[in-house]
Formats: sequence, C-alpha cells, structure tokens
Amino acid sequence: MKAQNNTDNFNPEELHELAQTIKLWAKELGFQATGITDTDLTIAEQRFNHWLEQQMHGEMAYMSRHGSKRTRPAELEQGTLSIICVRMDYFPEDPEHAIDLLEQTEKGYIARYSLGRDYHKVVKKRLQKLASRLEQKIGPFGYRVFTDSAPVLEKPLAEKAGLGWIGKHSNVLQEKTGSWFFLGEIFTNLPLPIDTPAVNHCGNCTKCMDTCPTQAIVEPYIVDSRLCISYLTIESRSAIPEPLRPLMGNRIYGCDDCQLFCPWNRFSQQTAESNYFARGDLASPHLLDLFAWSEEQFLKSTEGTAIRRIGHESWLRNIAVALGNCLAEKPENQADIIQALKNKQTASAMVQEHIDWALKQVQ
Repeated sequence: MKAQNNTDNFNPEELHELAQTIKLWAKELGFQATGITDTDLTIAEQRFNHWLEQQMHGEMAYMSRHGSKRTRPAELEQGTLSIICVRMDYFPEDPEHAIDLLEQTEKGYIARYSLGRDYHKVVKKRLQKLASRLEQKIGPFGYRVFTDSAPVLEKPLAEKAGLGWIGKHSNVLQEKTGSWFFLGEIFTNLPLPIDTPAVNHCGNCTKCMDTCPTQAIVEPYIVDSRLCISYLTIESRSAIPEPLRPLMGNRIYGCDDCQLFCPWNRFSQQTAESNYFARGDLASPHLLDLFAWSEEQFLKSTEGTAIRRIGHESWLRNIAVALGNCLAEKPENQADIIQALKNKQTASAMVQEHIDWALKQVQ
C-alpha cells in the first residue's frame, strides 16, 4: 500500500461525495458498476476454509499458501479500511453461438472470457488510472489495485459491495446483466461509506448444477475444482482423470456451461469493450488446426491472451481429449483425426498418454 494521508481530514459528507465521484470516474473508465465495502469477510472465511479442508482446491496450492491474508484484507494490506469493487462486462457474442459451438465436436470450445485481450492487464490498468485520478484529487493515500492477481476473495467482496450475488455456480450474478463480467478491487485506507450488499435471487433454480458436464457443483454454492473442466484444462498440469475425459466434449480451455444455461444470463449484453472482442482464429477454431500448432505458433497465436499461461503441453493435452471425443461422436472425421494423432511428435509422456487414449475412442 502506497503513502498514507490523513484520512481524518474528511467529514462524512465529503466522504460521501468522494464515493460518488469515484463511481462516476469508474464508469468513464469503462467499468459498468462500482461498489464499496468494508473488510469483514467472516462468513466467507468460514466457507472458504471448509472448502480447503475438503481439498476441493486440488493442485491449486496457492489457494492455501497465504493463510488468513486471503480472507482478511487488512492483513494482506495493512491499513485497509474500505475496498472499491468494480465490474467490467466481457461477453463478446450472442450466447446462442457459444451453445451451438458445444455441439460442433470437430471444433474447440474456448471459454468466452479468454477470447480477447488478457483481462488482468485491461482491468488492472484501468484501476490504476482510477486510483491515480483519485490521488490527484485528494493527495497521496494508501491503496493497492487487484484483479484476480493476489490472495483476494473477489466474489464475496463484490457481493458485499452490491455488485451482485454469488450464485449456486459460485459466480457473481447481477439481475439485469447476468454473470459475464470481470471483477477488480482497490484496497484503500480511506473510510469511505459502504454500499448495501446484494440480495440472492437464485431461489429454487438449479439449472447450473443440472447442466454442469462433470457435476462439479457438488452442493449449491460449492464447486469441487477437481471435477471442474475449467480447473482440469487450465489450472491442472497433470493427466486428466480418465473417467472425466469423455465428459469434457470439445471444451479445450475452460468451460462456460454453468453460465450459458443460467436463466439470469438471458439479460446479458454483448460487451462494448473492444479489448474483449473475440480473435477470429479462436472464436470457433477447428481442433485439427490447433493441434497442428508448434509451441512457437501457440505462443504467437495466444500472445496477449489469458490462454497463453497454460503452456503448449497442457494445450495439446486438452485438444487430444477433445479429438478423442470427436472420434467417438463423428465417425466421418476419423481418418484425418487418427492420422493427426498418430503423426503428432511430442516429447511429453503426459500428452502421449492422452493421444493414446484418444486413439482408443475410434468407433
């Protein structure tokens, strides 16, 4: 957290006006909503610790690495009094197109959030502009900006700040816009007035749970990462458990099913943020084209996107599974797929394991 200022200089009326100004500036910077909350995450901490105790974070050791800093913002950044939370919409297309793509087994499905520029860079840069503008107005103050980049419980903070409620799929939902948005935060030492937390509107709906391909939403609001396709294709660097491979379909990077079929997302709007527009070669790519990429081609084609961080090995692993599933579903494509799988040169025993599995799916 940067230099401190004397926060006692602000009276309640001035702090209220400052909060309204922050929200206005955030909108000008491309954030669709802004809310402010305090640092108390007592309830979220209990749920998070129980999730860890159940080992549902899988290989994501970083989820437990920082102790209570993730659930106690003032421990992560000493002096934090209030947290500015923002939302930036990202959905790049008509949801029906994404749903249709799931049925085109010869093509690869990539989570819609990653089709454009890496959101970490976009959101964090805008947040820094917001903080810098605030600093120009009031002088030096203590702050730090985040967007999925440190041990921060973003979703509970967003819910407390009134940006939306956490749905049964564990994503944040807003009744007028759905769930297709990124979150970001500015931890500050300013005693800003806090907003009213969002109210949950999921009711008795279990659509997200029912449509999850691997049944990873084991209870309402609880996702077992070890079953989640997003975890399997992005976070995990190990072999994908064999029983889960047929359930992955053509999902080669992440999974959107719990959002695509959520009734609240019928209200979602396509983003106006050009950074998140889909790259033409990633929106509905052919699996064989992607499988043919060398590591150099992979790095070049995914430059500036969130996809790049999984590396070429995981990329090939994921596509091999999708090709195996295509073999099982589309006999007419077997010759080309079989040849590509057999001809693939790889030094990775893990990738080869998934290629061998794919070849066994021949009908």
